[in-house]
Amino acid sequence: MKIHISLSLILLIFITGCGNNAALEQSTAADLVADYLKSNPVYESEKINLGEIKFKTGSDKEELTKFKELSNNGYVEMQLQKQKKKFLSKDSSYVYMITLTDKSKPYVLKQEQNKATVKVMEYVLDNDKPATLDKAGNKTAKVTIMLKKQQNAFTIFYKDKNTGSNFITKTYKLKYNKKEGWAVGGE
Repeated sequence: MKIHISLSLILLIFITGCGNNAALEQSTAADLVADYLKSNPVYESEKINLGEIKFKTGSDKEELTKFKELSNNGYVEMQLQKQKKKFLSKDSSYVYMITLTDKSKPYVLKQEQNKATVKVMEYVLDNDKPATLDKAGNKTAKVTIMLKKQQNAFTIFYKDKNTGSNFITKTYKLKYNKKEGWAVGGE
């Protein structure tokens, strides 16, 4: 009788130890995607001009206002190089030397000689909306999450392609590996 119980216990341990431990809960899947987003953030970017830029009072007023706002908040420095005021005219021109400051570093993705690619809109995980888990098999799954738009200083240059909402949905593929467990395998 003792041998029978011992063999049954050993068999049970063997079966559970060798079984597929690919169980995946919705909260675990959401945590995996949240960790993935920390090292692979989702954002939109735009190129902005730097260096010597000529602004005309009439046609470039909006662009000049954007750079002045960045300057007032400490993200760029603007130094007036030339100024041509036309007497009794609304079309005066100004040449500014525009440079990025250290405060702008977290938003700069790529910097060239007279241009910079900056993050204009960042997307962060919306914790109020639960992730949707679609488990295709024992070793693959798809997780759909909602990301809400988060503005930053350079959002003034954002050209919204997704008007009508302040969020996007994104689906990530999860893959199971016996050694490492579940991991995000891509979008």
